[in-house]
Amino acid sequence: MSDMDSEDVHERIRQSFARQGAMETLGAELTRISQGVVEIELPFDVKLTQQHGILHAGVISAALDSACSYAAYTVVAPDASLLTIEFKVNLLSPGRGDRFLFRGEITKPGSTIIVADGRGYAVGDGPAKLIASMTSTLMVVRGREGITG
Repeated sequence: MSDMDSEDVHERIRQSFARQGAMETLGAELTRISQGVVEIELPFDVKLTQQHGILHAGVISAALDSACSYAAYTVVAPDASLLTIEFKVNLLSPGRGDRFLFRGEITKPGSTIIVADGRGYAVGDGPAKLIASMTSTLMVVRGREGITG
């Protein structure tokens, strides 16, 4: 990818992310975009917890899904969109922290199907702690009404 192409990809991802009401509701922000890798961060908020005061599995899954999807956007053509068709989440440790980092990375790029892996981390005092992993399968979509960028 040339520098110009890279900037176009970054802008496309930033604009798409800004249209995601779910990520806005969670207070998530896009913090890294690079070839095959995207990171999303969100602060701890009691409104995002389950009954034990830890980050809800649905919030973790949503953030990982978005991170994996946007990582896939770094490897598809500008005329393509993506839809998640399957994912598997492993919750590895309670989501306790001041902030959370969700990283999506491309495992297998493709012209029709893309596989990405995600990792979620709790960040607080001390080293970041791995709290979840995801394997995501995404379908590349072209020319479908209502599904763009």
